[in-house]
Amino acid sequence: MTAYFDKHPVTTLATFLLLLLATARTTHAQSTDKMRQQEYIQQQEQAKKAMLMRELDSGVYFMDNGQYAAADKKFRYVLENIKSVPSDLTYYFGKNSFYQAQYKQSIDWLNKYIQLKGTNGQYSSDAIQWKKLAEAEYLKEKSKASQNVADVLSADYDIDCGPTGKVICPVCKGDHVTIKKGAFGDEYKTCVYCNEQGILTCEEYNLLIRGQLKPKN
Repeated sequence: MTAYFDKHPVTTLATFLLLLLATARTTHAQSTDKMRQQEYIQQQEQAKKAMLMRELDSGVYFMDNGQYAAADKKFRYVLENIKSVPSDLTYYFGKNSFYQAQYKQSIDWLNKYIQLKGTNGQYSSDAIQWKKLAEAEYLKEKSKASQNVADVLSADYDIDCGPTGKVICPVCKGDHVTIKKGAFGDEYKTCVYCNEQGILTCEEYNLLIRGQLKPKN
């Protein structure tokens, strides 16, 4: 074989050059395909981002027109599908959360915007004001929740009815008659819990507030 190549040097060189050219073409084709794939992926990502920005704008439109539930759906869709959350969305979502009485959520997202933009952002002043409002409402909510818990827990204890040991019936308010709105006017019925004077004993009262007092009739 070596002897053959020694006798045909031009043929050997031509073959080598053809192989080199074919390899170069293959490499170039592969590189071109890879570039096209990358360009396609970038185009798809740009198209998706543009679509999500339209969804965001749509959410802002709904929010500005008082359609907070519709805005919430738009904002959540963007959050679930975008790679990196735009700072503007943190403000819009926080503001819309306030309108929906989701105060803890509102504080969280508005605070995120303030952390990102400081006092120099386009919506920084508004974000600070909305956050203050959300914090005030959240404190009220927590206070109400604490009261509700206390109310529920109080039913587990016997209430001291005072020296008389008697309480005006809270069902009929001492009238011994309950009034119910009907299709043909008011319907009057004798109260099934108290005596004729509209009074409950302390024991009956405690059973009533626990839902354990049985009707007399």
